[in-house]
Amino acid sequence: MLGKLFGRKKEEPLKANEVRVVLPDESYTLMEWKEDSLPCVGMLNSALSDFEHKQIFGWHLSVIIDFDETVENGMPSEEEREIVDPFCDKLDEEIKAGGNALFLVRETWNKTRRLVWRVYDPEIAHQHLQYLVDHQRHPRPFDWRMEQDLEWSQAEWYFKQLRT
Repeated sequence: MLGKLFGRKKEEPLKANEVRVVLPDESYTLMEWKEDSLPCVGMLNSALSDFEHKQIFGWHLSVIIDFDETVENGMPSEEEREIVDPFCDKLDEEIKAGGNALFLVRETWNKTRRLVWRVYDPEIAHQHLQYLVDHQRHPRPFDWRMEQDLEWSQAEWYFKQLRT
């Protein structure tokens, strides 16, 4: 079903109530700003700023990972990045599996790493994250929050930064 919905089988004609969605190739924009007098560094998937089918990915998933080792201004040490970054990369692959999510942004700020996706089926993402917690398959403590956001209002701040 997801294969048809997300344009995997283009040769088959669409049914009357179906829509074909072509997932955009990710394209990143580096963003830097200060929040509570601390530096924040973000990598935004700017390819989503003009994405036409936003309502299909109507859930906003935010995962926050707590760093153990930091250097000045709450940024992770090199050793900490070597531990956390591979987990983040693997988590990104797993959350996006089957076309269920689009990666939005990665932020590093105040002893945390925040990963944000736009999600099609929230139950799939939730079950996967719960599995990681239940089976202790994570190098650092993390938490997540998923909210329905059909208008992408939680993502709008990032896109406004691109336009200014």
